[in-house]
Amino acid sequence: MLEFLSSQNSSEAPSFQSILLAVLSAFFLSSLIVLTYDLTSRDQRRSADFLQSLALISIVAATVMQAIGDSLARGLGMLGALAIIRFRTRVDSPRNMTFMFASLAVGISCGVFGFTIAFMGTFLFCAAALVLRFTRFAHTSDLSAELRIVMPSEANKEAEVEALLSNHCRKWSVSQYRTNETGPRDETTGLRRRQKEINYELIFRHRHQSDALLEELHAVEQLEDIRLRFNPRSIQV
Repeated sequence: MLEFLSSQNSSEAPSFQSILLAVLSAFFLSSLIVLTYDLTSRDQRRSADFLQSLALISIVAATVMQAIGDSLARGLGMLGALAIIRFRTRVDSPRNMTFMFASLAVGISCGVFGFTIAFMGTFLFCAAALVLRFTRFAHTSDLSAELRIVMPSEANKEAEVEALLSNHCRKWSVSQYRTNETGPRDETTGLRRRQKEINYELIFRHRHQSDALLEELHAVEQLEDIRLRFNPRSIQV
């Protein structure tokens, strides 16, 4: 088997069997990458289109590499053809881009009949992704949110609120602070009631702490409006 693969590595006209083997190997290995991505991304919304693209893009890469072969002219022609296509798809997460490049690398390796590199690289990549899933770099329990609090301008509850944030959040910061006037004007002074609005950006230590934080904030006097808006992680591919 190894002698067959090594002979196909330098073949300018690969046979039907070798082409089929390269395409099937690329699809099998990219499917392992898709399964690894799905297992290590349980806390994110996963796009079905992105998962299918991970599995199919390796077949495209393998086909392109076999079509080019050792021909410099074909390579330049393919480069020119790809330059015409404008890829406007945005990948927000660097991790998603890493998995996409891994699937491309598998397709390229299988396309040039480097099956040993393809199989070893895929297994090591998937193993590393699974290991990182259970380390502190994963941060699977992190939950980011925006907190909006409204109180009278004369109320000094910032210190009490920020103490609660420090107890429940891994990180927090003030993103906006403003004052406004609301309600009808006072008949004697002609002034409206003044309020202050404070917006915080939060990262909770654990997901369940958001409920506890809201309960403790509602117990604080003079807080007139409390709104917590979550920022779910999503992928756009």
